[in-house]
Amino acid sequence: MVHGVAMEGSSVVLAFGRPAVAERRFIAANDNGPKDPVKTVTVRRLLEQSGVAIKIKVPVTEFIGVAVATTLSDEGVLTSSIELVHSDHELNYRVFEEEGNHNVVAEWQNWGKKLRLPLFIKAGDGAYMPYSQQVDGVMVGSNPSRRKLVAEAGRRPRFLNRRKPGQVEA
Repeated sequence: MVHGVAMEGSSVVLAFGRPAVAERRFIAANDNGPKDPVKTVTVRRLLEQSGVAIKIKVPVTEFIGVAVATTLSDEGVLTSSIELVHSDHELNYRVFEEEGNHNVVAEWQNWGKKLRLPLFIKAGDGAYMPYSQQVDGVMVGSNPSRRKLVAEAGRRPRFLNRRKPGQVEA
C-alpha cells in the first residue's frame, strides 16, 4: 500500500498522508496549459463569395511572430490586442484582447516565449516593427563573445611564438 503525494516533474514522494491522496498527481500552479505543446491554430473564416464558414488548421511553425497592437476609439477607449503574425495577413490570428493595457505586455511576452516566436509591434499604418530592448542606443541582452577565434585574432598561436620564422639566405 502506497501512502504519500507525488508531484509532476519531481522524483520526491512524501511518505505521509491518506491513501486516497497518494494516487492524485499535482502540477505547478502557474502551469495551467496543456501538457503537449500546441502544434496548430484553427483559423475560422467566412468565404466572401459563397458565405460558407471554413476552418483552417495552421501549424504554429508557419507563424512568423507575435505582435501587439493598441487602438484608440472615437470615445477615447484604449484597446490592446495580441495576434499571431502570418506571412499571409488573412491568416493572422488574434489570441488576446483587452480594454486598456494592464496585462497586454506580460501576455505578449508570454505568447512569444511559449511559442518561441519573435516579438513585433504593430504600427498605426499596419506595418510590423521588430521589438528590441535598447538603452541609449545600446542593445540589452546581446553579449558579444569575449574571446576571438584564431582566424579573427590575426596573430600566431602561442606555441608558434616560441619559434622564430626561418630566414632565406640569398
